[in-house]
Amino acid sequence: MPLHALHDMSSNSYTEAWLDGPQSTKFYTRTYHASPSESKAVLVFVHGFAEHIGRYTEAHPEYASHGINVFTFDQRGFGNTALDTKNKSKSSSYGKTSAEDQLEDIQWALNHAKETFPGLPLFLGGHSMGGAETLSFSVHRDAVSILAGVVSCSPLIKQTKPASKIARGLGGLVAAPLPYMTIPTPIPFNDLSHDAEYNRMCSTDPLAKLQGTLRGVSDMFNWGDLLLSVNYKKWPKSLPVLFLHGTGDQVTSHNATKEFHDKIVADDKKLIFYDDGFHELIHEPNHRQKMLDDAIAWIHAHLPVKPVAPAASTEESTEPEAKL
Repeated sequence: MPLHALHDMSSNSYTEAWLDGPQSTKFYTRTYHASPSESKAVLVFVHGFAEHIGRYTEAHPEYASHGINVFTFDQRGFGNTALDTKNKSKSSSYGKTSAEDQLEDIQWALNHAKETFPGLPLFLGGHSMGGAETLSFSVHRDAVSILAGVVSCSPLIKQTKPASKIARGLGGLVAAPLPYMTIPTPIPFNDLSHDAEYNRMCSTDPLAKLQGTLRGVSDMFNWGDLLLSVNYKKWPKSLPVLFLHGTGDQVTSHNATKEFHDKIVADDKKLIFYDDGFHELIHEPNHRQKMLDDAIAWIHAHLPVKPVAPAASTEESTEPEAKL
């Protein structure tokens, strides 16, 4: 089961560090190292709304065991980055973020991963809010020059049960003068997975608060809308992308994911649905392993092909031997 603690979490499977990121913000980070002899790629992973990287303690080692290093971080406004009073930045608080901040933070994380693992192909992955961030990053930044591919799991393009347009409109208006005013964000924990014990743990997780800020929440929904209405046109044609979504997801719409997949013009795109899978596929008893296998296999299939050295000739030489 995932680890939940306010203090730094340690394990033999990863190293952790507090790193200085954009706007002098300190980020809690983890790096899962593949065996040096098997190291093939690096995945930068972006978690979702009201969660943190501790929930992936069991999943990310599987990538590393298949040669895929993982660099991940508690996002601005979430997890330890927002709540660890000993290490966090003074300006950090729960939910305090914006879409532009998130793009800047992802760029920083990718740069760090590139420096840490020079020469390895770089992939960007994310879940829910983080899954949508990977898509927004790809249409707003020069993703083609950086990334070998994108893996978007249960992206928050649209909610399965959308908030009313009136409520969202009012929230957007108030967000302008009061961007970091906190608002409640109730979460239906039983919709996260079919694992009742995991859902219960999430309901008592000290690193996940049921609140956001007007700017953070407004941007999260608005940028999802923009992906479907306008920004799908900006998808880099040569950037490979994999979408993973459960058809039973009651939090983010799998139909919106299919619509985005169908709309983008891409040389290499793939959508995998998981029958009756709930929102957090990584914690779905019936889908967890297949989802991991699918993601790992897709990354392996998109590694650059190394040129094969010509085999040494086995033919006997026809040159006459030199005589002394």
